[in-house]
Amino acid sequence: MAKTIHVRGEGGAVIAMDLPLAEGIQERFDRGLIQRVNADGSPYSATPTPAAPPTDPDQDEGDDDGQEPPAPAADRPAINAPKSDWIAYVVKRGLLSAEGAANYTKADLIDMVS
Repeated sequence: MAKTIHVRGEGGAVIAMDLPLAEGIQERFDRGLIQRVNADGSPYSATPTPAAPPTDPDQDEGDDDGQEPPAPAADRPAINAPKSDWIAYVVKRGLLSAEGAANYTKADLIDMVS
Protein backbone atom coordinates (compact mmCIF):
# COMPACT_ATOMS: atom_id res chain seq x y z
CA MET A 1 0.00 0.00 0.00
CA ALA A 2 1.36 3.43 -0.96
CA LYS A 3 2.02 6.00 1.74
CA THR A 4 -0.22 9.05 1.52
CA ILE A 5 0.92 12.57 2.39
CA HIS A 6 -0.89 15.89 2.31
CA VAL A 7 0.48 18.91 0.47
CA ARG A 8 -0.65 22.51 0.21
CA GLY A 9 -0.89 23.31 -3.47
CA GLU A 10 0.10 26.51 -5.18
CA GLY A 11 -3.47 27.78 -4.83
CA GLY A 12 -3.58 27.00 -1.10
CA ALA A 13 -5.73 23.84 -1.21
CA VAL A 14 -4.69 20.81 0.86
CA ILE A 15 -4.42 17.73 -1.35
CA ALA A 16 -3.80 14.08 -0.40
CA MET A 17 -1.12 12.48 -2.61
CA ASP A 18 0.39 9.01 -2.76
CA LEU A 19 4.15 8.53 -2.68
CA PRO A 20 6.21 8.54 -4.78
CA LEU A 21 5.12 11.87 -6.22
CA ALA A 22 4.85 12.29 -9.97
CA GLU A 23 7.94 13.88 -11.52
CA GLY A 24 6.36 17.30 -12.20
CA ILE A 25 4.86 17.47 -8.72
CA GLN A 26 8.14 16.38 -7.13
CA GLU A 27 9.94 19.20 -8.99
CA ARG A 28 7.46 21.79 -7.65
CA PHE A 29 7.82 20.26 -4.17
CA ASP A 30 11.64 20.49 -4.37
CA ARG A 31 11.42 24.15 -5.47
CA GLY A 32 9.13 24.97 -2.53
CA LEU A 33 6.10 25.84 -4.63
CA ILE A 34 4.08 23.18 -2.83
CA GLN A 35 4.77 21.99 0.70
CA ARG A 36 3.91 19.07 2.92
CA VAL A 37 1.29 19.77 5.60
CA ASN A 38 -0.84 17.78 8.02
CA ALA A 39 -4.31 16.68 6.87
CA ASP A 40 -5.84 19.72 8.59
CA GLY A 41 -3.48 22.09 6.74
CA SER A 42 -1.24 22.83 9.72
CA PRO A 43 2.53 22.83 9.09
CA TYR A 44 4.03 19.33 8.93
CA SER A 45 6.83 18.34 11.24
CA ALA A 46 8.60 14.99 10.95
CA THR A 47 9.40 15.15 14.65
CA PRO A 48 6.83 15.98 17.30
CA THR A 49 7.13 19.47 18.69
CA PRO A 50 8.36 19.53 22.28
CA ALA A 51 6.07 20.89 24.93
CA ALA A 52 6.79 24.44 26.03
CA PRO A 53 8.73 24.62 29.28
CA PRO A 54 6.68 25.74 32.26
CA THR A 55 6.81 29.46 32.87
CA ASP A 56 8.07 30.91 36.09
CA PRO A 57 5.37 33.25 37.47
CA ASP A 58 8.00 35.20 39.44
CA GLN A 59 9.93 36.17 36.32
CA ASP A 60 8.82 39.23 34.37
CA GLU A 61 8.32 38.58 30.67
CA GLY A 62 10.28 41.73 29.82
CA ASP A 63 13.45 40.63 31.63
CA ASP A 64 16.47 40.16 29.40
CA ASP A 65 18.09 36.90 30.38
CA GLY A 66 21.18 37.56 28.27
CA GLN A 67 20.34 34.92 25.68
CA GLU A 68 21.06 35.52 22.03
CA PRO A 69 18.07 35.73 19.67
CA PRO A 70 17.44 32.50 17.78
CA ALA A 71 19.56 31.97 14.67
CA PRO A 72 17.78 32.12 11.32
CA ALA A 73 16.65 28.85 9.81
CA ALA A 74 19.37 26.93 8.00
CA ASP A 75 17.38 26.88 4.75
CA ARG A 76 16.70 30.62 4.84
CA PRO A 77 18.12 32.38 1.76
CA ALA A 78 20.88 34.93 2.12
CA ILE A 79 19.82 38.58 2.12
CA ASN A 80 21.43 39.05 -1.29
CA ALA A 81 19.72 35.95 -2.77
CA PRO A 82 17.41 36.51 -5.75
CA LYS A 83 13.76 37.36 -5.14
CA SER A 84 12.77 33.95 -6.55
CA ASP A 85 14.62 32.24 -3.67
CA TRP A 86 12.72 34.38 -1.17
CA ILE A 87 9.41 33.57 -2.88
CA ALA A 88 10.18 29.85 -2.62
CA TYR A 89 11.13 30.25 1.06
CA VAL A 90 7.93 32.14 1.94
CA VAL A 91 5.85 29.53 0.08
CA LYS A 92 7.73 26.70 1.83
CA ARG A 93 6.95 28.28 5.21
CA GLY A 94 3.27 28.38 4.22
CA LEU A 95 2.91 32.13 4.54
CA LEU A 96 1.73 32.83 0.99
CA SER A 97 1.07 31.10 -2.32
CA ALA A 98 3.68 31.54 -5.06
CA GLU A 99 1.36 33.90 -6.96
CA GLY A 100 0.68 35.94 -3.84
CA ALA A 101 4.35 36.16 -2.88
CA ALA A 102 5.27 37.38 -6.36
CA ASN A 103 3.19 40.52 -5.70
CA TYR A 104 5.49 41.57 -2.84
CA THR A 105 8.88 43.22 -3.08
CA LYS A 106 11.95 41.27 -1.98
CA ALA A 107 12.26 43.56 1.05
CA ASP A 108 8.63 42.83 2.02
CA LEU A 109 9.27 39.07 1.77
CA ILE A 110 12.36 39.38 3.98
CA ASP A 111 10.41 41.42 6.55
CA MET A 112 7.61 38.86 6.48
CA VAL A 113 9.88 36.07 7.75
CA SER A 114 11.96 38.19 10.12
